Amino acid sequence: MIRFEEVFLRYDTGISLRNLNFSIDKDELVFLFGDSGSGKSSILKMIYLDLFPNSGTVSVLGSDSTTIKRRDIAKIRQRIGMVFQNFYLLSDRDIYSNIALPLELQGLKPDEVRSKVSLKADELGIRSRLSHYPHELSAGEQQKVALARAMVISPEILLADEPIAHLDEKAATEVMNCIQRIHDSGTSVIFATHKEHLLKQYPARTITLVSGEVVQDS
Repeated sequence: MIRFEEVFLRYDTGISLRNLNFSIDKDELVFLFGDSGSGKSSILKMIYLDLFPNSGTVSVLGSDSTTIKRRDIAKIRQRIGMVFQNFYLLSDRDIYSNIALPLELQGLKPDEVRSKVSLKADELGIRSRLSHYPHELSAGEQQKVALARAMVISPEILLADEPIAHLDEKAATEVMNCIQRIHDSGTSVIFATHKEHLLKQYPARTITLVSGEVVQDS
C-alpha cells in the first residue's frame, strides 16, 4: 500500500530524511515516533504526495512518486484523509459545512452529502454540534470534527500529524479512541507523535526516527 525505497530528502536548511526503506501494508496502524524535526511530518507529506524526495521512490496506493502525473495526484488524495495538531476548520462555516466540504468538492448530491455527514457525526459523537461554529466547540470536539471531515470520504488511509498535541488528557483519550475505532473498521492509520506514553497505551508497530533516519522499526 505504501513503500519508501532509498528515499533521500534535502531542504534548503539541510538534510531532512535519508536512506528510508520501509513499507506499510493495508489495515496497519503505525506510529511514526520521534522528536520535533526528526522527519515525521515530511514522511506524511510524501505519502500525501505533497512533497517529493530528491532521490528514491515513494509508492502510494499503486502510484509511484517518480512517474505520477500531476493530474492524477488529486485522485490519490481522494483516498487519503489527513488530520493535524491544528484543526484547520473554517471559522465562517458551521460544523455541518466543515464536514461536508470534501463531499461537495467531489460533486455529490445534497442528499448524499447529508446522509454521509450525519453518519460520520454520529460515529464520532458530534451530531448535536452540527449547527454550531468551531469557536463554540472545545478543542477535543474540534479535533473530532477534523476527523469527521477526513473520514467522510471513506479513505483507505488516515494520516494523523500530532493530532492530540494541544488536547488535555480527557480529550486526547477520546480522540485516540476514535482513531482506534477508525483503524478497527479497516482504515490504515499512520500516526506521527512525540508522546512516548502513547506507544505503551496503544501497542502497534512503531517506526522511530532520529535526525531523519529510521533507527528502529518494531
